[in-house]
Amino acid sequence: MKISGNTILMTGGGSGIGRELAREFHAMGNTVIVAGRTAASLEETIAGRDGMHARTLDVGNAGDITRFARELLADFPALNVLFNNAGIMAKEDWLADPVDLAIAEATVTTNILGPMRLTAALLPHLRAQAEARIVNVTSGLAFVPLAHTPAYSASKAALHAWTQSLRYQLRETNVELVELAPPGVQTGLTPGQATRESYMPLKDFIAETMESFRIEETPDEVCVQRAKFLRTAEAEGRFDQTFQMLNDAYEG
Repeated sequence: MKISGNTILMTGGGSGIGRELAREFHAMGNTVIVAGRTAASLEETIAGRDGMHARTLDVGNAGDITRFARELLADFPALNVLFNNAGIMAKEDWLADPVDLAIAEATVTTNILGPMRLTAALLPHLRAQAEARIVNVTSGLAFVPLAHTPAYSASKAALHAWTQSLRYQLRETNVELVELAPPGVQTGLTPGQATRESYMPLKDFIAETMESFRIEETPDEVCVQRAKFLRTAEAEGRFDQTFQMLNDAYEG
């Protein structure tokens, strides 16, 4: 697929990975729309950049997705790339009595139903484009879960499986499916994560990730080297060891 001249929607574009990816794709000559719940953060992302646009969206709200998709396609009929990047992550205590399901339910709604609903709303339009791509942002935790954030890990595993299934169903169409699976990256996703030394610096993650997106034949899975340790754990017969190591070292 061409690397410039696209019209790209980036959910979760107000901070972290979404913000920096959006800016990189804009610098490559693409029109980029960033979407998220907080208008002020989105405006910071696009500040001073012609060809970048901001639109508010709550991916956890089905009605807002319907509203957003209708307005987006009216304003940007050339849209041909969707990045399902928005997501939430929080610790859960399953030893509590009673167990509070609020975090798990919000995580499933945002991280699984959000991308599914938005993709469903935009897919007929994407299929009508000459070239189109959907990029689903999962996580290394889709392959080796972090026990302290079970709903988040499960949501990313679900998104991985859904991406594979959708890729198969769309194999004879013009829509490409790409999975981007980051490792732990220094962002504001969780408290203290932006300065956690064991996590990958955001700048380094973006630079390595963009190496894959700067070629027309982008691989089906984009995994930086640090994420491959989790991605290949089961295939290499070290899942149990990796799971133990990951969870014993957790700094939460």
